[in-house]
Amino acid sequence: MQFNSATLDELASRIGAMLRESPARDIERNVKALLQSALARLDLVPRAEFDVQAQVLARTREKLEALEARLAELEAKLGARARPAKPSPPTEAPSA
Repeated sequence: MQFNSATLDELASRIGAMLRESPARDIERNVKALLQSALARLDLVPRAEFDVQAQVLARTREKLEALEARLAELEAKLGARARPAKPSPPTEAPSA
């Protein structure tokens, strides 16, 4: 049995048509529609917006850390001023 190019092309087009009209194709479309519907209901943000918000959060954390360090420094200075000087320990009189 010998096949020529036209016969193979016709066979390929028939198989392609059968696949386009098959239940498997309908199932694929239904699954895609189901997934798109489910994803649309989720509260998702675009990646670009997420990246911007991540950068804002990183800058905010840096500012917070700088402010915490500054606050600790000011509290240390204030604490040093508020503490009374420690009295020196009493000295013993020499015994005679």
